[in-house]
Amino acid sequence: MIKSNQETAGFWAIVIASIIWGTTGTAASFTQGVSPLATGAFATGIGGILLCIVARRSIMHELTQLKANKPLLLLGALSIAVYPLTFYLSMQLAGVAIGTVVSIAMAPIFTKVMERFINRQLISLRWVLSFILGALGVVLLMKGKRVTVSAGEFAKGEGELFLGVLLGLIAALSYAVYSWAAKQLIRKEISSQSSVASMFGLAAILLLSSLFITGENLLTGTTNISVALYMAVIPMFVGYLLFGFGLRHLDASKATLITLLEPVVATLLATAIVGERFLAIGWVGMMLIVGCIVLQVLPNSLPRKSGLLLLKGRWARNQVSSSKR
Repeated sequence: MIKSNQETAGFWAIVIASIIWGTTGTAASFTQGVSPLATGAFATGIGGILLCIVARRSIMHELTQLKANKPLLLLGALSIAVYPLTFYLSMQLAGVAIGTVVSIAMAPIFTKVMERFINRQLISLRWVLSFILGALGVVLLMKGKRVTVSAGEFAKGEGELFLGVLLGLIAALSYAVYSWAAKQLIRKEISSQSSVASMFGLAAILLLSSLFITGENLLTGTTNISVALYMAVIPMFVGYLLFGFGLRHLDASKATLITLLEPVVATLLATAIVGERFLAIGWVGMMLIVGCIVLQVLPNSLPRKSGLLLLKGRWARNQVSSSKR
């Protein structure tokens, strides 16, 4: 539940970030002869450098605090570096639908488990219901897109399918770990700008180095260059600035839950621009995801304190009735 203006601002920042991230699949579809691993590594790496440039003063001002929290910083950076590589490999091995479902739908629950066992945060019924709606919605949404995928993509060997699912789980876990680590730095009174930028800056070193192996054709031709720059500047740079702002005001588990909006946007754009066909069941999934997000902003119909008083009142009346009998 959104409780304040600051939380509302954080909520909408993550919604906008999710919408921006939803454009990446459509944008990448225009490239020719470029490995998806190269696209992800370049976008995340250059985006990380841009984040560091913008946040350079903030990073220098909080450098002592960042060094004091080096384990969290390195954990987040490693997670960022792992995510795009495992996410794209998962889709390549297990298929677009399965890879996306596992990678995106599992991230919120991994984050919530970390908050529960590390930070001792309780799991609310509202969050559980939201997650069930969102995860089911992502499954139906991807099922609705299966008609656009060639039969060969789903005729994978069992070994490749298992490895693809495993990589999807690693991608989901890495995204959850990054979100959790960034939130911990923010809780230690390090600005969201410094926290996010410093993690992405360190990850950029690893990701950009991988382009020596995967980067063939990445910067050949106007279209490939335009897509690469768009992915780096808009989804990665602007998107993660917004996500970092959202983490200042929301728990990491709620933030990752809201990002389930990303596949909805991706599906709409793929249908409208790329020309992918879309089954009716996917629209049901889309509505469930919207319901998942709406459930996070609706106020409680009954305040907790008032609800307890009402229950006590009913209990007292039942006791009186029982004594009269």
